[in-house]
Amino acid sequence: MVDESEQAQRVREQVAEKAKLGEVSTGGGTIFTESVLVVNQKAKVIELSNEYKVFDAAGTQIGAVRQIGQSKWKKLARLLFNFDMLMRHELQIVDTAGTVQLSLVKPRAFLRPKLLVSGGTGELLGSIAIKLRLGKARFLLFDAAGAEVGTLNAENFRAWNFTMADTAGTDIAKITKTWEGLGKAIFTNADNYVVQFLTPLTDPLQSIAIASALGIDLILKQAKG
Repeated sequence: MVDESEQAQRVREQVAEKAKLGEVSTGGGTIFTESVLVVNQKAKVIELSNEYKVFDAAGTQIGAVRQIGQSKWKKLARLLFNFDMLMRHELQIVDTAGTVQLSLVKPRAFLRPKLLVSGGTGELLGSIAIKLRLGKARFLLFDAAGAEVGTLNAENFRAWNFTMADTAGTDIAKITKTWEGLGKAIFTNADNYVVQFLTPLTDPLQSIAIASALGIDLILKQAKG
């Protein structure tokens, strides 16, 4: 069992050393006011649901990402068959009190769907579309009216790190996967990321960018089919 002080130290090391950001000042203590978010997945040998903690750069937990709607039959189907593309998946991004801040939904679909981003009260803010292409993974970000507001681009063929850009091609965020060691990588499916927002954003792009960054695992799985 890792205590809070040890956990906070690990998060600070992720930011300073593994993501190579050095010393980073914290913001207002919410997912909307921090320039750096650290996303750590709960380690498990078999992944049947997505569970993450979200921290600020100092290692204070400010939220979580949780997958809902996972019945025991759905978990069994995910374990035995590769049916994720045909299932509905929903992630909720919550604060430390459990209040929903954003949600990311992949509807049931036979073809590659858009992932829908909604606000805390359920209002549609935008969507994320999988861009079919050879080579590096690429995703298009749209507002609720269907206008493109940005892109999410893998920096390499392994889809390890990502850069997010606005429609002018200006980088607005970077997502860096932090290495947790060979043993953990082999025996668990835990994914840990550091998200750095490079410039202040306004909605809907801010919320879509945050949902994209915190839901990157779900987005990548749908891209792989």
